[in-house]
Amino acid sequence: MAPTRPTPPAPPLTRRPGRAGTLRRQPARESSARTYARSLPVVPVRARGLTIEGADGRRYLDCLSGGGALALGHNHPVVLEAIRAVLDSGAPLQVPDLATPVQEAFADELFATLPRGLADSARIRFCGPAATDALADAFRLVRAATGRDGLLALADGGPGEAVPDVLDVRGPRVARLTFPQGHASPAGDAGETSCPISDVRRDIPLPAGLVVEPVLGDGVVPLPDDRLRRLRDITAARAVPLIADEAWTGAGRTGAFWAVEHSGVVPDVMVLSRAIGGSLPLAVIVHHDDLGARPRHRDEAVAFQGNQLAMAAGTATLRHIRENGLERRAAVLGARMLEGLRRLAREHECVADVRGKGLMIGIEVTDPEAGSASVPGAGSVSGAGVPAPGRSASSAVALAEDVQRECLRRGLIVGLSDRRPPVIRLLPPLTLTDEQAEAVLDRLSDAVAAASRTVRRHPTS
Repeated sequence: MAPTRPTPPAPPLTRRPGRAGTLRRQPARESSARTYARSLPVVPVRARGLTIEGADGRRYLDCLSGGGALALGHNHPVVLEAIRAVLDSGAPLQVPDLATPVQEAFADELFATLPRGLADSARIRFCGPAATDALADAFRLVRAATGRDGLLALADGGPGEAVPDVLDVRGPRVARLTFPQGHASPAGDAGETSCPISDVRRDIPLPAGLVVEPVLGDGVVPLPDDRLRRLRDITAARAVPLIADEAWTGAGRTGAFWAVEHSGVVPDVMVLSRAIGGSLPLAVIVHHDDLGARPRHRDEAVAFQGNQLAMAAGTATLRHIRENGLERRAAVLGARMLEGLRRLAREHECVADVRGKGLMIGIEVTDPEAGSASVPGAGSVSGAGVPAPGRSASSAVALAEDVQRECLRRGLIVGLSDRRPPVIRLLPPLTLTDEQAEAVLDRLSDAVAAASRTVRRHPTS
């Protein structure tokens, strides 16, 4: 029998791939539907904190943060230490939701951060690795607990919704409650009759649950605290479980450890993902114990519910945020950045609105040639740009894409929403320094000015 040749060692992680070659090969291998690959032609080879280094040697300030998954930025020392400890221990890296010391440590730390009123009676359920898996589990939970089928989801009416389409094909009918133009609250000020959930009682059977993002992630639209409290009162009076989707907003992002704490609302279910895995895929739900009283059928899938590296990284992340009060730091620094961005809005007509909570910030872009009408909002929402009648929103999208490109030229990575009007998203890590925050604002300001000059030179016909 011929001897087996030894497998050659893998190339070192420090190897610098050629940027041009990598970007040239990417379109031939990946789906044309990819988004960031088209808008951010960067080949990252190293990263630390806020900074990414590309294969071409350029450094970028990353305000995308993995879509908010990097609460402590790239490769934070406490996260790396936690991951190495699991790797060196010989523990299994993946188990199907079995009890392990790593899982127990994660649950202990998570429960130490939960809102009062939930932690004492909460149960945790480990889901698949993504927020969509956790939402699906949350919906299955409330449907089993209530015996109802229909579900309600508060959304902003844009393409990016709180409830993914995958849930629609698993059985429940999902009705979307949308903000009216200008981001006014669906609960309104005129009493219970102005709230769509009140109409549901007359028109269709009560739903199994209502899912709410305290800050709508795609457009960065904060739900005013008084409106969230009103929704809580209405759902509690009708025994409709309230599901808080904190995938975007959790782990200190909005200036409180969990965004529902701004309003004092205690939901029946919390959907947690993104930052809780410390940069690795992890999603869980926590819920009042009375919702889980009925026996469950066998799980549809158990793969990737027990990612030990993600739990260890998540434990370290949550503990570091809690012990260092990084959520309070996010509130202070976020308010300072919003003030600077509102000055930017006064200087440039293409910035229709600036809004957010903590270090979750949105800059709504409009085409100044189309004109805009600012509609006052409530709470931390300052208003919304509305394109003039008869003019396509595509010009505003093109302008927002120009701003993103100009940011990249200046070494700043920002996100761009799928909604209309388009929104530039800033999700810097909670470890952001004062100096870094100023650098982000300076580069963004220069980018907006450059994109505005381009619009003036080439007006849309």
